[in-house]
Amino acid sequence: MRRQVLVLRRLVKVSALVAGAGLVVAGCSVGPVKMGSAAIVGDQRITIATLDTEVTNLSLAARQYPGVVQLSQAQQTQETLTWLVRFQINEELARQAGITVTTAQANAALAQIYAAAKAQAEAQGITNVSLNLIMTANGIPPNLSAELGRYQAINNAFVRQANGGTLPATTAQQTATAAQLQHAQCVAAKNLNIQINPQFGRMDYTQYQVVSASGMVFRTAGPAPLPSPSGLTPAC
Repeated sequence: MRRQVLVLRRLVKVSALVAGAGLVVAGCSVGPVKMGSAAIVGDQRITIATLDTEVTNLSLAARQYPGVVQLSQAQQTQETLTWLVRFQINEELARQAGITVTTAQANAALAQIYAAAKAQAEAQGITNVSLNLIMTANGIPPNLSAELGRYQAINNAFVRQANGGTLPATTAQQTATAAQLQHAQCVAAKNLNIQINPQFGRMDYTQYQVVSASGMVFRTAGPAPLPSPSGLTPAC
């Protein structure tokens, strides 16, 4: 999410185009999450029922690609929740930056993602590369393709806006706009005061990913504590 273009990690990697438990943790306590919520993002609740539905959609899709898509149940849950949160972060980014995107722009952005990922996958010898396969391999329920297209369209619009109205054409421009996009996403995430139900893990703000809470550092007497886990809060 921090790059200018969506990075599809498990099946292929797309080069830049346009881009736990409520215990005390390293001095940071986990705030309460409302009953029935998988996460609270700003004033929006992602309910456990919604998460369950979308994880089921992802699981059913994954079964169509045995040997290609290999996600454990825990990974399916965390990846799905990750994307539901990421979509909300980008909506906040759009609000803060005054960005609006049309359905046509979202469709075009989705096509951009698919074309790049398909080419990369085919270069690796993978055949019959559908959009559903690309999305499923990256933990995104295929029925959320419209949301994914909108997510990328917001990124594209922000980059264009940050570059004076045109897409970056040089490495220097790409680097500069990527940094601006990363900062804007960080500010958006910070403003939303994201709370993840410890049942599903915690938010790692270094990659905007829901991760297992098992890496948390608990305060105990005795030996010096281990280094605190990374990304507990937005770094902006």
